[in-house]
Amino acid sequence: MSKLQDYLKQQKIDPRRLLAASHKVEATRPEDRITRLAKKKAKGGDESAKEAAAKKPAHSGKPLSQPTLDRALAAESSSAVSGAAKTRILRAVNSVLAAKKQPEITLRDLF
Repeated sequence: MSKLQDYLKQQKIDPRRLLAASHKVEATRPEDRITRLAKKKAKGGDESAKEAAAKKPAHSGKPLSQPTLDRALAAESSSAVSGAAKTRILRAVNSVLAAKKQPEITLRDLF
């Protein structure tokens, strides 16, 4: 069993709940779309958009997928899942924990 699977069992969190939480957390917001548009304009040579393009979007727009979650749950080593996927899983777990009014965890606790 992986550390992630052990932690989810200990906290009584259903993996399907992580998928739903990830879809909610990772959805792009209007401010993320504005930042993405500013990056495109800055790349085209617009000087006024460079400052807005320097901000990093808070939401990737790519939620956690079922195959990725399955790989993470079955993995004995942390190298089976990419770093971006680990971050998505962490954000989803922390979102569920916040709903349960429990403290957030770190990436090292899960992987």
